[in-house]
Amino acid sequence: MATSHVWKFFRIGGLDQVAIESGADLVALKDLDQKLWVALSCPVKGLELDEKTLALIDTDKDGRIRVPELLAAIDWAALHLEDLGVLLRRKDALPLAAFKASTPEGKSALIAAKRILSNFGQPEATEITLAQASDTARIFSSTPFNGDGVITPDSTTDEALKLLVADIVGTIGGTTDRSGASGIDESRVATFYADLTAFAAWSEKGASADVLALGADTSAALTAIQAVRTKVDDYFSRTRLAAYDARALAALNRSETEYLALAAQDLSITTQEVAGFPLARIAADQPLPLLAAVNPAWAAALVTLHATAVTPVFGSAKTSLTEADWTALKAKVAAFEAWAGSKGGGSVEKLGLERVKALLAADQKAALLALIAQDKALDPEFVAITSVEKLLRFSRDFRALLNNFVNFFEFFSPDHYANFQAGTLYLDTRSTEFCIKVAAPSPLAAMSKAFIAYVDCKRAGEAPIKVAACFTNGDSDYLFVGRNGVFYDRQGRDWDASITSIADNPISIRQAFLSPYKKFVRMIEEQVAKRAAAADAESNAKLATAAETAANADKKAAGPKPEPKKMDIGTVAAMGVAVGAIGGALGAIATGLAKLTFWQLPLVFIGLIAVISGPSMLIAWLKLRQRNIGPILEANGWAINGRVKINIPFGTKLTERAVLPNGSKRDLNDPYSDKEAIRRQKLIWTLIVVAILAASVIRWDEQKNGHYFWQPAPKPVVVVAPITPVVEA
Repeated sequence: MATSHVWKFFRIGGLDQVAIESGADLVALKDLDQKLWVALSCPVKGLELDEKTLALIDTDKDGRIRVPELLAAIDWAALHLEDLGVLLRRKDALPLAAFKASTPEGKSALIAAKRILSNFGQPEATEITLAQASDTARIFSSTPFNGDGVITPDSTTDEALKLLVADIVGTIGGTTDRSGASGIDESRVATFYADLTAFAAWSEKGASADVLALGADTSAALTAIQAVRTKVDDYFSRTRLAAYDARALAALNRSETEYLALAAQDLSITTQEVAGFPLARIAADQPLPLLAAVNPAWAAALVTLHATAVTPVFGSAKTSLTEADWTALKAKVAAFEAWAGSKGGGSVEKLGLERVKALLAADQKAALLALIAQDKALDPEFVAITSVEKLLRFSRDFRALLNNFVNFFEFFSPDHYANFQAGTLYLDTRSTEFCIKVAAPSPLAAMSKAFIAYVDCKRAGEAPIKVAACFTNGDSDYLFVGRNGVFYDRQGRDWDASITSIADNPISIRQAFLSPYKKFVRMIEEQVAKRAAAADAESNAKLATAAETAANADKKAAGPKPEPKKMDIGTVAAMGVAVGAIGGALGAIATGLAKLTFWQLPLVFIGLIAVISGPSMLIAWLKLRQRNIGPILEANGWAINGRVKINIPFGTKLTERAVLPNGSKRDLNDPYSDKEAIRRQKLIWTLIVVAILAASVIRWDEQKNGHYFWQPAPKPVVVVAPITPVVEA
């Protein structure tokens, strides 16, 4: 896209990345081709950046920040600030002169900033901080109205209204005001007065004679009836069934077996074991006794029923109930029960009926709504205060976001961590700074061609986290599942770390160079171990055979000893051929080497090393050239646009090996070193060097004299001139 703005790019990580150094760069960012952006989206959560700042940019609240949202944030800030360059300072403070007073948005934000400073007792200050702008409780603590549509008892000087607001909070419940106090809003006022009206109407209906059939005793009678209703209904159902068929009596009453089981226990009069038994013995159309011959578990409840319900209706002489009596008794309290179940406005019942009637008569609902409307009128001022906080958050965090989104400057900077770097892992005498919080291992991350160790981190009092740690220096010989280390997060807190899985890729050229030799040594070790195991098994078998022979010597008949098995002549011939072939090969190698000049011998060894290590080094080099961080971040929710590579020098910085401090003194005299092995190594290397020197001298002597010193000198060749025949004339 054509643009008059002159951009500056820097080459880092194998990628041309745009530099954002001024407010003009921010304004022109919308014209920069998005193909030149390193990232096109990033997650809100999981980054080492204030989530509240990121949430302010994430306008659609989808948990991701995209390019349009970032550009919209810049446009919004341009309406409030004179120079967008202040957003690149990484400071949590703004001078008042930075606000753009020429726009309505900037002017409102400037007024709000001055009011905040005034509330903090600093009306003459020329700079405002994020801590001041974000302390809304203190900002609005000195004013009765704050624009949130919530009023508190302190929002008015009218004592009656103060008490009314307190009553609403105490019954309906309150909502938190911007000042931090508990208050009420329109919905709570409406609910409160609706409950007042409903409770008053319900209370008036409950005073009628139809509802209070037993007068003041109606409530107690209902409670007593409800306590035994299920068991009494069960009793009369059983008596009706017994009247229908006498054969059912044995089943309707509990069996003797159940009573025998109870008799074996320590019984108490209130035992729950008999609570499920009928209230009394079942007989056809048998009335229910109330005071005698009843189930002990229900005796007290039936006495209460008799006193509070039966006596007011039938008199105290009534000590049993027929089913008709029971039906009539329930009918007496049915109206009261229906009324009690239809209670309205129960939330205000605690105020008492007199207070409810007084509040309805005073009718101060309109006064409350007027106070709420007065408070709401200040909402634009609060929006301006919110804008001030947002600008201050941008001033502190916006550059860090840009340098991890438009470019990846902070990832490559020696002075800053990228916002996706979670901390540093120490393990296997190395530390790696390229650690990213992840939910789980991802196949996509392995496409980065980096060696990734997935590490579970635990710390007392904290939820466990999983980290993907990339090792970009050293080797992987001692990096395996189960190894433990220590992870330090960005706050410097230490976590116990353990490797749980690995995405294996080459770490360095050095590792690739040594890899064939290490594999060869491992193969030798494995073969030696197999041979040793086989020899041990063979030895054990022979010992077992010998022991068995000795134990059964008396059972075997004496006889001639078997002749020892003779070696097969073919085997001897084969061994001779093999030895000859090996000797011939070694002789051919020695002869070939002997024909070389002394300066050619090192080239032979270098070529041999290249043949052995070259393929693995080439493969590692190709993979290391492709190593980049894109797939790792994309597995964690990013959309990476550029190929941000991790070359060998940068990988050495990300993963550092243990190095002694400068000026350290080192004592190489190890008291526990294997001195005999060291002497053997020195002797072997000395012999190798002497052999090479001797071969070089012998070869030089052969070239000089024309024969090796152990060969006889060749006889000089006499050249005889040919005889010219004489031709006679």
